Amino acid sequence: MSVADSFPLGAATTLDELARDPHARLAQLRAHEPVSWLPELGGWLVTRRDLALDVMRDAATFTVDDPRFSTAQVVGPSMLSLDGEQHTRHREPFNAPFRPRQVHDGFASFIEQETGRLITALEPAGAAELRRAFAGPLAVAVVTEALGLAGAGTDTVLSWYDSIVRSVSDITAGHEAGPDGAAAYAELRAAVENTIADGGSSSLLVSAAGRLALPEVASNAAVLMFGGIETTEAMITNALLHLLGHSDQLDLVLADFELLDGAIEESLRLEPGAAVVDRYAVCDMALGPATIRRGDLVTVSLAGANRDPAVFSDPDRFDVRRENARLQLAFAHGPHHCIAAHLARLETRIALQRLLERLPALRLDPDRPAAPYGLVFRKPPSLHVQWDSSR
Repeated sequence: MSVADSFPLGAATTLDELARDPHARLAQLRAHEPVSWLPELGGWLVTRRDLALDVMRDAATFTVDDPRFSTAQVVGPSMLSLDGEQHTRHREPFNAPFRPRQVHDGFASFIEQETGRLITALEPAGAAELRRAFAGPLAVAVVTEALGLAGAGTDTVLSWYDSIVRSVSDITAGHEAGPDGAAAYAELRAAVENTIADGGSSSLLVSAAGRLALPEVASNAAVLMFGGIETTEAMITNALLHLLGHSDQLDLVLADFELLDGAIEESLRLEPGAAVVDRYAVCDMALGPATIRRGDLVTVSLAGANRDPAVFSDPDRFDVRRENARLQLAFAHGPHHCIAAHLARLETRIALQRLLERLPALRLDPDRPAAPYGLVFRKPPSLHVQWDSSR
């Protein structure tokens, strides 16, 4: 009997299904095959929360340090694709600005300013596509500010990000990445080199260059940049989709903006911007019902773990008052927990509150429906909204 025969639900699961509307299938897998072999993936998919935590916490058994790791194939070794001492060495130079107090003190004013500027430009129109007219530009501005990257405009950075993310997604889906990702990374690396050469004292890149080699600074800058853009653009876009699509929950938030934090965590739980994370088994072992072999790909479904009914009651419901929503795993867990999670949360909270305050009767465009899409990175391709304009 083949591995696939032992896991019939996994054998019937397609990557296209997981990219389009995965949640019903993930619920089936979680209930019956919580560690399931997916032939199309060429690896195991972990959908139960406790098993997902086991994998992400144990970097000695489930490593990212493997030649197949998709991000490393595009940008080279970085904190995202290394474990142990090398992971610590790559991550440590970037830690300080992303601690909670430093995030608030260092970025709140800038986020408010950028949010205000973007909304002012949108206000008169009464309608917009908010993913690329608001969420993306805000995320780019903040991550560029955080890194101290000189001489790169929003459109340029967004084009790099699109190309790099597309290449990573193609590799994860088993396709050969086109040349655009490598070309975008080469341009980003040149911008990093120029920033370091300029020697600005406020640049995190210049500070990191004192402790890492130039190619290492560039690869980690790429990870922070596309991770920071992807995380925040998805958080804002998905949270807006959830809030505007649930009028009862939106009314609760409009009556009490203190509920925004819960709304953000709940949106992250229902639709994490990064739906999966990859690991590779370093030895033979048992994981749940499966026998994992050394070298096997083990993909953790954060989307599946986040709707585990053993932890979250009525897991498909969007509830801004859910008491344990912060148990969601959208930022991963263990040594590879998202370094900029506090910054992403602050950005999203300020962005949502200001949008809801300044755009009266903000609502989804009924003629242009939106839904999350993506195998690795999930958000609506576009989010068209309307509001009552005084114009």
